Amino acid sequence: MATLTLAIDGMTCAHCKMTVTNALMGVDGVADATVSLEDARAVVEFDPARASVEALVHAVDEEGYGAHAV
Repeated sequence: MATLTLAIDGMTCAHCKMTVTNALMGVDGVADATVSLEDARAVVEFDPARASVEALVHAVDEEGYGAHAV
């Protein structure tokens, strides 16, 4: 397992947080995703053999939020 921190742009409420969490958890290979609205960050635990940083960023982007690794 690998751990990645993503900066998330555009979250303003609890619904945003839930949407980003669900998007990340929907990526094959993700074991856990903890999203902080206050810090505008997501900490993702994933299997790098099944999920890539690009796939995680894309999942967030698809929901209308920006993401990049920090």
